[in-house]
Amino acid sequence: MIVFAGVALSLIILVIVIRLLILRRIREKYAVLWLILGAVVLVLGIFPGLLEAATVALGVQLPVNLLFATAIAVLLGVSLHLSWELSLSEDESRRLAEEVAILSARVDRLDAGEVPPSREEDPDLRA
Repeated sequence: MIVFAGVALSLIILVIVIRLLILRRIREKYAVLWLILGAVVLVLGIFPGLLEAATVALGVQLPVNLLFATAIAVLLGVSLHLSWELSLSEDESRRLAEEVAILSARVDRLDAGEVPPSREEDPDLRA
């Protein structure tokens, strides 16, 4: 029964991730992690002896302890990666907001009938 549950869970993960990829709801670089996770769960569901062999090889007392430790490590890795991606997105959003503000000020000056400054005279256009 537990083998069937593991195989069913992995197939559900794989189907959901592939569906999200087809619908363009998830990017490929994020989907790879979930596809690998689904494949690992599928292999462990089909061959439960692999988890027991890994438990013995790593000196862990129970297979469930190895499973929990691995799950915690994977979740920490995903959390760190998403924090890094969020930082990059925040930096990009700030840069884009600054550019929009500069361009908006320039449009306002043009709408007011000011003569557009040359590239050398306008400090906003030098960079």
